[in-house]
Amino acid sequence: MSYKKLVPIIYLKDTKAYSDEALTNLISDDAVSVADSFSANGADEIIIMDLSYDDASHDEAIGIIRQITKALDTPVIAGGNVKRVEDVKKYLYAGAKAALLDESRESNMIMMKEVCDRFGKDKIALIYRAYDKDVIQLAKDNEIAFVFVKDGVSYKEAVADFDGIPAIVETSVLFDEIIAFDLVAGISGSIISTTDYDFMKKKHELTKNGIVMNTFTSSIPFSDFKLNKEGLIPVIVQDYKTDEVLMLAYMNEESFNLTIETGRMTYFSRSRNEIWVKGLTSGHFQYVRSIEIDCDNDTLLAKVKQIGAACHTGNKSCFYRNLVSTEYAQTNPLKVFNNVMSIIEDRKQHPKEGSYTNYLFDKGIDKILKKCGEEATEVIIAAKNPDPEEIKYEISDFLYHVMVLMVLKGVTWEDIVKELANR
Repeated sequence: MSYKKLVPIIYLKDTKAYSDEALTNLISDDAVSVADSFSANGADEIIIMDLSYDDASHDEAIGIIRQITKALDTPVIAGGNVKRVEDVKKYLYAGAKAALLDESRESNMIMMKEVCDRFGKDKIALIYRAYDKDVIQLAKDNEIAFVFVKDGVSYKEAVADFDGIPAIVETSVLFDEIIAFDLVAGISGSIISTTDYDFMKKKHELTKNGIVMNTFTSSIPFSDFKLNKEGLIPVIVQDYKTDEVLMLAYMNEESFNLTIETGRMTYFSRSRNEIWVKGLTSGHFQYVRSIEIDCDNDTLLAKVKQIGAACHTGNKSCFYRNLVSTEYAQTNPLKVFNNVMSIIEDRKQHPKEGSYTNYLFDKGIDKILKKCGEEATEVIIAAKNPDPEEIKYEISDFLYHVMVLMVLKGVTWEDIVKELANR
């Protein structure tokens, strides 16, 4: 189901975050922490306007955008300093969901078709500042993803002009009427771009008024849950990326409802006999990604984004002490890849005599690239062989050399998985 979005904005200059293009409202000197606050408070997406003024500051801004997209799950839309196609590529390669072209720059309009063809129409959006029928027609012809309607432009006229292209409207005033308007896909602007803005609360408020928002809603009522004699239901908590079991806790109806409303895991403490928000004291919050119920309706499984450690001991998981075990082959792909990467990273940090991995690192980038090319060729040759065993071996060999390259360039499997998910 399509829903409307709350999209705070960061006007980025010299690592500082402002909420307006005139740079009169400073949010913080640390743009990364601002984006993290937006995400933690329930923003649907984040717009970052790069106000860099030379190549060095542009590269610095790209680096900050990369830090933000690497740290957060919340999609980022970037723009502000597009002078050539390469700048669009930089924003997208930094992890942005889409790049913004500015209709006030003729060069941006000239390159619109090229970047839409090269990167995909869903990756390109338009900053709309003033009426221009040629710009409007160009955007419609290229079927861009959405229009970012600047504050001060009539959103009703913009929606009508673009005839079907969704609009995110920047505003500094109360927006309930605006977001309810057809084809307004979301709201941005200074009114929601503060680090203490409660996006989840506002989205629940709008939902009650009949506007479809991205909120958590339980598919069955709490009254259908089978509770223990204390009126509680156990919750198994997993890391949403790795499926690692982090902890076991309990919920009553109040804590379950608070979890749904806020998006932060909230439990009932049996020892203290009170509601507790995980992380309220430590800062180690758990942000809901999904909650499932078992076949008997008596146990919940929550997949969360864990900040810091889940366990009060400082361990990532409460289940860190082994009681019994046997040897077995690890087949979880991401765990296997990460384990191999850990060994390669360890070799780089702590060289071992006779190690082939250290031989590659010592020879440098050209040798590693040469081996990646050779192994890719071996995969192609093996693919012509009817025996599947050969291609399995060659692909494994190729992936190992690629992982050496990844460690050398500081790229992780999480980076790769996130990039693939964005596609």
